[in-house]
Order: sequence, then structure tokens, then C-alpha cells
Amino acid sequence: MTSINYAWSVLGGDPALPARVTTVARAGTLPARLPVRRLARACVGACALAAAELGARRTGTAQVPAVRVDDAAVAAAFTSERRLLVDGRAPVPFAPLSRFWRTADGWVRTHANYPHHRARLLTALELPENASPEDVAARVAERTAVAVEDAVHAAGGLAVALRSPEAWAAHEQAAEVAARPLVERGRLDGADARVLAPLAAGTAPLLPAAGVRVLDLTRVLAGPVATRTLALLGADVLRLDAPWLPELPDQHADTGFGKRSARLDLTTDRAAFEELLASADVVVTGYRPGALDRFGLAPEALAERRPGLVVAQVSAWGGYGPWGGRRGFDSLVQAATGIAWTEGPADRPGALPAQALDHGSGYLLAAGVLRALTEQSYDGGGRFVRLALARTARWLMAEPEPEPESQPGAGADEAVQACGTGAAGAAGAAGAAGAAGAAGGAHEGPDDWLAETDSALGRLRYARPPLSFAGGPADWARPPAPWGSDAARWA
Repeated sequence: MTSINYAWSVLGGDPALPARVTTVARAGTLPARLPVRRLARACVGACALAAAELGARRTGTAQVPAVRVDDAAVAAAFTSERRLLVDGRAPVPFAPLSRFWRTADGWVRTHANYPHHRARLLTALELPENASPEDVAARVAERTAVAVEDAVHAAGGLAVALRSPEAWAAHEQAAEVAARPLVERGRLDGADARVLAPLAAGTAPLLPAAGVRVLDLTRVLAGPVATRTLALLGADVLRLDAPWLPELPDQHADTGFGKRSARLDLTTDRAAFEELLASADVVVTGYRPGALDRFGLAPEALAERRPGLVVAQVSAWGGYGPWGGRRGFDSLVQAATGIAWTEGPADRPGALPAQALDHGSGYLLAAGVLRALTEQSYDGGGRFVRLALARTARWLMAEPEPEPESQPGAGADEAVQACGTGAAGAAGAAGAAGAAGAAGGAHEGPDDWLAETDSALGRLRYARPPLSFAGGPADWARPPAPWGSDAARWA
């Protein structure tokens, strides 16, 4: 089974529809030992196909629009946080204490981009607030990797020991992750169908999610990538953050395209949240499992108050097993699951060429929401969709080795079948079943997939969206807003 067919199958899609997808393979994109490029193509392709399917459903069109996936566009989007410029300034992706450290018996990866995570890391290591990276290195070198992992977790911080694929496979959490599908899906209630208003066929651009109201309770990358994608497709996305927990400005800008951003204290402004929920169609959460339950934001509790709701959740480790309640980030999941071990040289850990677990999971989460809306239009009922970065990591690790760079598009790419004809062209029968797609030549960098716009944040250079289907949008309708600058109400 090809990668996109697999992704599409776990989303519950019609197995005939991946034939509507054409891929443009480009040598040199997302180079890695693991098949990152194939995973990225599959995630974007499945998401674009889900958007095209919903668009066809809402316009009453018999044939799903053709989808095109270009490696260069996907590579730019999967590194969007690195492509962003704000008035010519490049963001700093990781803070000084977010890195690998050599321990007494190996390596440990820490994440301390947020001030509260940095403070907890230093507390666990019994270091003062003004400790330097050299101080941390010296302290960590005295301990084993697992000892640091345990101590930092106990203090509420984030650290994970570097593990080989074999060591992770023997871990109890790995067994729990392996027992789940890539995308967990199911029904929440039996409410009547919430019929989305029809869209006029031929309207440009085709916005499959137009009129869909999305409450965005996510942070960092995977969840915000999903909601950024829904905003591209016409959804009214309102991101809500606690006033005391500001997002990193550049990170918020990168994932804020098409959205509005508001602050809301769920401990004191519950009435305001319930008013928003009463007319929401989708709620997306990206906090660690259980963190929002005390606010009545578990899927079942939300569906009880808003029947027919689609609830989408993404977490690092999944809501099960001994690590089910742990915080996590892409870099930590890479370290734990054997990815960093596999990608590194013999004497030190490495990393993927992109935060592919975050981006891939984000596009799959958006695809899950789109597919839930399509299914709901037939038989009603609330739906839930769940992903875990660790489960996406398992998929990446289980995939065959990357295709040879020397033969792009000539049987090299098993991710998608070719049947379409271009970015906005109509579908055709150009490719036989099982064909691999068109060779797009060597990758010459991201410049063709970058754009600029003015915003309240300044002049932005950013990666354009990678989703492409006939008649679909080419860019977001609005630039990102400053964090918390919008009112907590629907447009």
C-alpha cells in the first residue's frame, strides 16, 4: 500500500480517490536517512484530497477536483518556521537551553523555549536562574540520561533521553503507541446532521471550509499548523490563549495566517467560552492529554453541550500509557523514538531536516477534521479525531527506505498515484493506475514558494501553503494578527 493510500485509508476515505492526486517529485528536498519526503507528501496530499472531497460535496460536483503535490512546496511548508522573516529579521528557532547534552552514559534532549520550562529545567538541575549553558552541561554530564529525564519531568520540565529504535521499541509507551491507528477517529453522539450551506460551483477560489467555525486551543506547531490549514480553506478560526501564557511571537506569526487571536481566561470567563462553543462547529486542542478536562473540554463533555461538534486533538505521546500525561515537542519525540539516533553520525544524535512530526501530524489532523465534516454531512453525529506525534514517528520509522534520488518521478515515489494534470488543471487520465507522478527536476531552493505581505507585525516573508487542488485557494485571506489582539467573539 502506498503512503498516501495508507494515510487516506486511516482517515476513512474512499480508496478510489487517491487516483485524483498527482505528485511532482524533486530530488534534494527534505534529505534524510528516513523517508521524510514521502511522509510529507502523503500528509499534504491526504489533506488536500480531503479538502477537495469536501469541496465537491458542498458544491454538488460529482467529480472530486484534481490534487497536485509538489515536493518543493511541501519542503518550504514543512520548514515554514525557518522561512519566516519579520521586517527582514529571522526568528531564533531554539533557546540556548533547548538542545542535546552529553550525559554520563549518553545524551539527553531538553526543551526550554518557554520561560516556565526553562525555570523548571534549572530547578530540576539545582541551578540558579542565571545559569549558563556551560553550567547546565557540567551538571548534566554528572548524571545518566534517564536520571535527567526523570528529574526534569518530576519538576514539570521537558527532557528526554536519547534512545535507539530498539530501546524505544522495548519501552512500555512504545507498545501503547503501536497498538493505536495513525489517526484515531470515532463518533461522539448521534445528533442530526449539521448541514453546511451549499457552495456555488465555479466560485473562485473554492473554499471547502467556508462558514465553519473553529475554536483553536492549540500551541506550538502541530495543532496550529492544522488550524492554519483550515483557515486557508475558508474556516473562521479563532485562537484562544490564556492571558498568562503568551506564545512565542515569531512562532505565533508563522502559524497565525488566516486566523484571529484572542485571550480568554477559562477560570473566570467560562460564560464567554460557552457562548463561543454554542455556535462552534469544530474544537481543536493541542495541550497535553487531560490538561483541559477540568474546564469541561474533554471531547465527550464538549459534545454533550454542543451536539454534532467535531473535536480534534493532538498530543506528543498520546493519551494512554505511562507517558500519556506528559508534555512533549517534536524534538523530544525524535529523541525518544530512535529518530535522532538514526539520523545522527556515529558519535552524536542528529535530527530530521524539518519538524516533520509536527507538520505531518498537523496536516493529518486538518485532514481528519475535513473528512469528519464530509461524513457528518451524510449521517450527522459528532466526531472526534486524535493524533500523537509518537504515532506519526512510528509510521516514519516503519516506512521503507527513501526512494533513490537518481530516479525522481520514474517509479521512485510510491506516495501518490498520478492522474491529474497540474496545480489548477482539470483531472485527466494521463497516468496509468499506480504511476508515480511527474519528475520536477532537482530542488533549487524555496524561493519560488515564498511570498511577502504587510501586516500589523511588520513586513512578513513566509512559506506559501502547500495544498493545491483545482479551483482551490493559493494563499491565506489575511496575515497573522499580534498575539491576543482580537476580541473573543466570532467574526
